[in-house]
Amino acid sequence: MLDIDVVDAHHHLCQLSAASYPWLEGPPILRYHGDDLPLRRDYLIDDYRTDTAELRPLGARLAGSVHVENGAADPLRESRWIDTVITENGLPTVQVVKVDLTSPTAHDQLAEHATLPSVRGVRDILNWHPDPVFTHRDRGDLMTDPAWLAGFATLREFGLSFDLQVFPDQLREAAALAADHGDIPVVLDHAGMPIERDPQALDRWKRNLAVVAAEPNTTVKISALGTNDHHWTTDSIRRIVLDTIDVFGPSRCMFGSNFPVDGLYSTFGALYAAFDTITAGLHRHERDDLFAGTAKRFYRIPATVLNDPI
Repeated sequence: MLDIDVVDAHHHLCQLSAASYPWLEGPPILRYHGDDLPLRRDYLIDDYRTDTAELRPLGARLAGSVHVENGAADPLRESRWIDTVITENGLPTVQVVKVDLTSPTAHDQLAEHATLPSVRGVRDILNWHPDPVFTHRDRGDLMTDPAWLAGFATLREFGLSFDLQVFPDQLREAAALAADHGDIPVVLDHAGMPIERDPQALDRWKRNLAVVAAEPNTTVKISALGTNDHHWTTDSIRRIVLDTIDVFGPSRCMFGSNFPVDGLYSTFGALYAAFDTITAGLHRHERDDLFAGTAKRFYRIPATVLNDPI
């Protein structure tokens, strides 16, 4: 039995019946995450609770969660909606919002988001790849673009962290970004997204991951491992999980579900059972950090919430 508190450090909700999510609209396009037709529906708090209920047979207790922006066309509408969901349900617990940091109105957008008590950070996805199946952006130089950097620097004014989402070949540039802004907390999403899983590629990924980990303001999420391994098993993700923990240390790693996207590849219970199995040899305090403690600290989740597990 897992017998541990869980703070899901990365998940999404979707209100497709009432709002626009461009990535879930229009003709289906082959992307690396696979067929997204099952995602083209509302995924609300009750749907999330149904998935997370699979923690109970493992002996785990859901003690909170971090909602991460889901690509809504109107990010401010999304963050206000999520703030209302949090107020009414106590779950999610906090949220990470979307701001296009290249926008001339980025400062004003950040100011609007920051008025919501649940907002802790920002994600502006930076994944660039020459293959259109993988890329999220149409350019790969954003981390050195003066306009984007000006928007990024504004995060410190509002006390916000940054969810950094890049591919392995972008990790060294990401490390330089963190080094140049050492007072902005940065969490690397999805373990740096190792999209190639052969041993040589994973060796390169780990070396680049270590460059990011060398910056003391960085933390990492171990999540979304199924998006590039649709038939994953505990053994197929074991190296990624353990290498990430080896590089960052348990106190700077957190587990996230990436549901509902990773629900395309497994159940919630199977995912957390795999995390449990892979980390079974670690000390209790290290597992406490991985499953909840790191997320609590990084996202400043109130202890009063966590004393009453959901």
